[in-house]
Amino acid sequence: MNNNNVNKLYLFSIVAVAVLGGLLFGYDTAVISGAEKGLQAFFLGAKDFIYSDTIHGITSSSALLGCIIGSAVSGFVASRFGRKPSLIFAGILFLVSALGSYYPEFFFFTYGEPSVELLVAFNIYRVIGGVGVGLASAICPMYIAEIAPSRMRGELVSWNQFAIIFGQLVVYFVNFMILGEHTNPIIEKVGETLYSVHPSSDMWTIHTGWRYMFGSEAIVAAIFTILVCFVPESPRYLALIGKDNKALVILSRINGRKVATEILDAIKSTVEVKTEKLFSFGIMVIFVGVMLSVFQQAVGINAVLYYAPRIFDSMGMGNPMVQTVIMGIVNIAFTLVAVFTVERLGRKPLLIWGSLGMAIGAIGVALSNIYSVSPLLPVISIMVYSASFMFSWGPICWVLISEIFPNTIRSAAVAIAVAFQWIFNFIVSSTFVPLYNMSMGDMGDKFGHCFVYAMYSAICIIAAIFVYKLVPETKGKSLEDMTKLWKKR
Repeated sequence: MNNNNVNKLYLFSIVAVAVLGGLLFGYDTAVISGAEKGLQAFFLGAKDFIYSDTIHGITSSSALLGCIIGSAVSGFVASRFGRKPSLIFAGILFLVSALGSYYPEFFFFTYGEPSVELLVAFNIYRVIGGVGVGLASAICPMYIAEIAPSRMRGELVSWNQFAIIFGQLVVYFVNFMILGEHTNPIIEKVGETLYSVHPSSDMWTIHTGWRYMFGSEAIVAAIFTILVCFVPESPRYLALIGKDNKALVILSRINGRKVATEILDAIKSTVEVKTEKLFSFGIMVIFVGVMLSVFQQAVGINAVLYYAPRIFDSMGMGNPMVQTVIMGIVNIAFTLVAVFTVERLGRKPLLIWGSLGMAIGAIGVALSNIYSVSPLLPVISIMVYSASFMFSWGPICWVLISEIFPNTIRSAAVAIAVAFQWIFNFIVSSTFVPLYNMSMGDMGDKFGHCFVYAMYSAICIIAAIFVYKLVPETKGKSLEDMTKLWKKR
């Protein structure tokens, strides 16, 4: 395809709206990093139950349960109602979640009085937001991939990951600004898994600060929901449901009439049999897609993103919120590396080199907890670990998941792959705090700090081997080429 035929202004305006869903994805999942200590201190004040370390881990990760649900149903929703209506629905869920998490007492409970019922209500609102994230995480890259020319697809889908990381950076700044001159509460360990709030803690942060952090998402959610109403439906979805004329109009505005006709003919040649079952192309295509999602989470990146301030605080390197913002800037910079190299270097090399970089960073953190070294070394190691993810597994996993499946099974296959991603995201995020705080012998808590990063390092090595052996290179191939690729295997 000749890129000169592409109406880039129209295409980029559509993609810009779609990636707002990615920004909300990042915003919603990372907002907990600044709010979790205040939230923990608030519920530690409950009189009708004990807010344990385990309960806090589940509460901090509860949105991920919704992500699993949202991603699992995304294939049905996207196929039944279309990509565009599904994204509008996701935006509404983001908005409800943000407002509900800000004011979980709404209608039923007394403001400011923590209780087990209020904890349940808060988690319900977070799960609702998680459903929105699950839908957006599967449908946004799918929508971009289906509307983008093949030679620009990797770059444009990578912008969705940039938006996710940018959303995380935005919320780091927002949390930092909301906190202002206030400080996070001082939480002391009083038992194996029990904690209490030190009397000198800043009460504003405990009762109000975390609410503003969650509520700030409502602004972005409202903007996304309104703007997505003005983008067109995916032309490949329109072709799947027999609306060829509408598909041709959209393709023509992007590519020009002649190229659009060729693309539509190619699409129609791969969707003649709409009833193809999930395993029509064999089990390997599903296995590769699922394992890409599993490894993206099993390498442990979201444990770092969600708990960044807590991790930096344990390293003793000044204001942890400042370091978290710095990490966000580093993440943005290295995500751009992927955006501008994915179509030149290909998907596989970036994944392999990123896996090895993450392994080095993670083992650096692990060793820093065994030997007495400057706090600067584990901070740099964390940055290397995070940066390596951002130019590899962060964007490239989404690119591959959005493009690797044949047209006739894409919705269902993407839903399954992304559901596994969120399942393992929940497993990693909810187990990180207990593993990180695990004690053993003379090492005390350092054993857990060392063990968890050594484990992530080993998983990174396995991920590199998996990519080298089993993942096909899809650079330069059209979505319709995926049908031929998997039929040959």
